[in-house]
Amino acid sequence: MRPVVPPVPAGMERAGNAFTRWLGRTVLRLGGWRLDGPIPELDKVLVIVAPHSSYWDAVWGLAAKVALGVRVGFMIKKEACIGPLGWLIRRMGGIPIDRKEPGGVVREVARRYRERPRMWLGIAPEGTRRPVERWKTGFWRIAKAAGVPVLCVYFHYPERRIGVGELFTPGEDAEADIARMRASFAPYRGKNRGV
Repeated sequence: MRPVVPPVPAGMERAGNAFTRWLGRTVLRLGGWRLDGPIPELDKVLVIVAPHSSYWDAVWGLAAKVALGVRVGFMIKKEACIGPLGWLIRRMGGIPIDRKEPGGVVREVARRYRERPRMWLGIAPEGTRRPVERWKTGFWRIAKAAGVPVLCVYFHYPERRIGVGELFTPGEDAEADIARMRASFAPYRGKNRGV
């Protein structure tokens, strides 16, 4: 049987245990999903995930994260962290974000990157599940301020595949960088649309 997740580099910060990794792999396998592509051995990286078009993205994305057994935080609107699921979301790596204070978010997350020896953080650059003409620039500004590369990870629903794509280093032109990153997602289709 083909593995549903690739091998994890030895130097990565681990999370969970054998049971949680088995649980994540089981959820992926039952859903017919797999995670493809080599996992880069980097201490710090900002992961962008697209296309983000459905609540199901969170289910499959979290299952892949748990199956890998690596510590990857993710930004989520603070409204999703209210109520009984809020504790669980934070426990799984969720960082509640007040979307009304975008400049403060960039400074806070860049500070966290600078203070920690290792940090992987996932963000949906579209900022919503609805179709958008332009991606939000916060992820680029965080990566630039923190001096970390951006790893592109895609959902491709027709093949039930989450793929590790290209690695980008932010340059001086946000618009050009984001256009190149967005173009790298063009072949892939989310549950309800592409990028």
